[in-house]
Amino acid sequence: MRPIFAPGLAPAAPLDRHPVWLKAFAYALAIVVSVICLYPYYWMLVSAFRSSQDILASPLRLWPEHISLQVFEDMASIGGTPLWRYALNSVLITTASTVVGILVTALGAYALVRRPDFWGFKLLRMGFMVTIMYPYMLLVIPVYIVLFKIGLLGTYSGIVLFLALGPIQFFLFEQFFKTIPKSVIEAAIIDGANEAQILFSVVLPLATPVVATASIITFLLNWAQWLPVLVISKSPDTYTLPVALMNLNGELGVNFQGIMALSVLTTIPVTLFFLIAQKRVMSGMTAGAVKG
Repeated sequence: MRPIFAPGLAPAAPLDRHPVWLKAFAYALAIVVSVICLYPYYWMLVSAFRSSQDILASPLRLWPEHISLQVFEDMASIGGTPLWRYALNSVLITTASTVVGILVTALGAYALVRRPDFWGFKLLRMGFMVTIMYPYMLLVIPVYIVLFKIGLLGTYSGIVLFLALGPIQFFLFEQFFKTIPKSVIEAAIIDGANEAQILFSVVLPLATPVVATASIITFLLNWAQWLPVLVISKSPDTYTLPVALMNLNGELGVNFQGIMALSVLTTIPVTLFFLIAQKRVMSGMTAGAVKG
């Protein structure tokens, strides 16, 4: 069968029909842009093995004068707290806030889609959408007061609850849930399933790409948060790696090598995590961006 095209529209030319010079230019441009984007990270990695004096003397050097791991030994303890404690806090707080955030936003989005006419849910949705416009910095003071009133200031639970706020994740779940046919939910109701069974046994299995995407996005965002953790914490016992990076700057002054080394330790885990999961992120964003 011959393909049918809309009147007045010519079919797009296959990629192999483009001139060779055009494809070469496109690849060259992509390589140049990639190098520009990757250079700051490469510079940070190289600077982690150079002394502060060498960095100031030749900041654009592409290879260290000599490779030394002494700076990593010097950072074994920052501000009297072992470095492993900061790393453990980062993993525990980020993981816990991701799990709580995904569970809460999925429940909220499901309830809103199932009962869209309830006025309380409309206010809830409006509240989530409004928080997208405001960064964490504007929410620190009111959240600080609330956590102080309920006795969670300086605790792991307070930090996890604050970081669990996920308006973008709520939006992804809501848009995907709207695309699920009502006949699927009606069939589950006829079979005698309650709302919890419908959500966890029917809806969420269908939303696996969105759940994975929202989890990855939440994990990456929460790993990099330092201001909420710094404000809510009362002692270094609940600090994470980004907060340790701030402490390193304040304790040792402008120690370029130490800052670069700790930056590498902080960014490598999430960088590898994103590279492994980037296909899942893109597929989930596509699945959750369908207009209902």
